[in-house]
Amino acid sequence: MEFRERHPGTRLPKLEPVRRTQVRCYDEDTLTARRARVVDVFESGVKPLIRIVTATGRELRATVDHAVLTPDGWRKAGELAVGDAVLAEATGADPSPAPIPPGLHRGIGVWAAARREHLIKETDSCHVCGGEFPRAGLALDHVIPVTSDLTRALDESNLAPVCEECHVRGSAEERASAPDAAGTAVARPDTIVSIADDGEEMTYDLSVEGPWHNFLANGIVVHNSYNEESGRYRNLQPVFYVPAEDRKLVQQGRPGKYEFVPGSPAQQELTERAMRDSYVQAYEAYRRMLAEGVAREVARAVLPVGLFSSMYATCNARSLMHFLGLRTQHEQAKVPSFPQREIEMVGQRMEEHWATLMPLTHAAFNANGRIAP
Repeated sequence: MEFRERHPGTRLPKLEPVRRTQVRCYDEDTLTARRARVVDVFESGVKPLIRIVTATGRELRATVDHAVLTPDGWRKAGELAVGDAVLAEATGADPSPAPIPPGLHRGIGVWAAARREHLIKETDSCHVCGGEFPRAGLALDHVIPVTSDLTRALDESNLAPVCEECHVRGSAEERASAPDAAGTAVARPDTIVSIADDGEEMTYDLSVEGPWHNFLANGIVVHNSYNEESGRYRNLQPVFYVPAEDRKLVQQGRPGKYEFVPGSPAQQELTERAMRDSYVQAYEAYRRMLAEGVAREVARAVLPVGLFSSMYATCNARSLMHFLGLRTQHEQAKVPSFPQREIEMVGQRMEEHWATLMPLTHAAFNANGRIAP
């Protein structure tokens, strides 16, 4: 409680107890079951909950803004009504009735084993648990299992190091979820029979690794949880944007052909003072409204656009390249971009991390004139 009292709006990581945990997720194209590793868990504060009950007796307790998978795509729980359907775990006909022949399975294993020296470093990390191990303690694992996609069986980019413990556990889970005579694990529509308010409780946001950012909660397919910080359910903190001295303040030129130039010391001083005074006044009004019992979703309307917000987002490399091509200026860009400086600052920080994670792809992006493939 001491941390929460000092930092009422801060998301508190709860990662350590679940670092090795895997959950069931679903391929959103085929609706067949897969598995995914839990990346993060955060304590998100006390929020109102609703209880959704389906025709098969499944119950889901969630916040109104939590995304739930339906036959028509993702919808927020608060938008659902009795009679709507959600996707829930079920057993369906085996989509691939012809199993992989044992001889082919052994051959794939031999092919993968022959690439250990080439693809595993002397000391490398397990792609499941993240632990560091010597090469002798690692095997090569098909990230997308052979039983799920045979076309990726001989694809080196689908191979990643895995420690013995995770390999054994993953193989057991794969066998357990493999289709049998009765069928395979899939997601099927389940009709909602009741929705009711269900009090307020401490809530937690769960984040799982891709490519399918979803998981099974009480038999119902829900999304990766956290997106953007919501002022409807928590008190927003007084963290505001004040331009640094290198932010050019003055716009010159006609519409469609203008540039920004540095402001004078007087303009810099005026901008900083006016923003700070405005922020203080607005946040004090926000606090007074909350103290008098005004709902958060109403009180937040007095806060200015200079208030910082936090969010989690996912994207693949191509999507990130497209974003950077539009929202950053760069001397190697074939197509010039003129983004607002504040979104460019965000893009630059994202690019710094991406260049470290995927240096070859980042170099190829620049060499291609910063145009996404």
